[in-house]
Amino acid sequence: MSDTLHKLARADAIPEGRLRCAEINGHRLLLAKVDGQLYCTDDLCTHEDASLCSGSIHGYVLKCPLHNGCFDVRDGRALEEPAEDDLRSYPVSVRDGDVFVEFGDDD
Repeated sequence: MSDTLHKLARADAIPEGRLRCAEINGHRLLLAKVDGQLYCTDDLCTHEDASLCSGSIHGYVLKCPLHNGCFDVRDGRALEEPAEDDLRSYPVSVRDGDVFVEFGDDD
């Protein structure tokens, strides 16, 4: 699989402590800014197909709106049941104010 840089948003359009959804080739992603750092994970909860963008974030803890499973937004690690499987996370970079994510075309 080869990773490709995809532009997702303007960095200033993602407020601190808020969640934003994005899509690449039909694959839904979540963007979050915590302590000035941007993070990107899959949007769908690994427990059930709920959009995490509809959930909440408290510090680095991303909480699913459906059954309150929790993940670490920095690396997608499942933190609290019922979520047991980690989310996929993706490298993020900012260039000239634009947010890019490394996402494989095969994903």
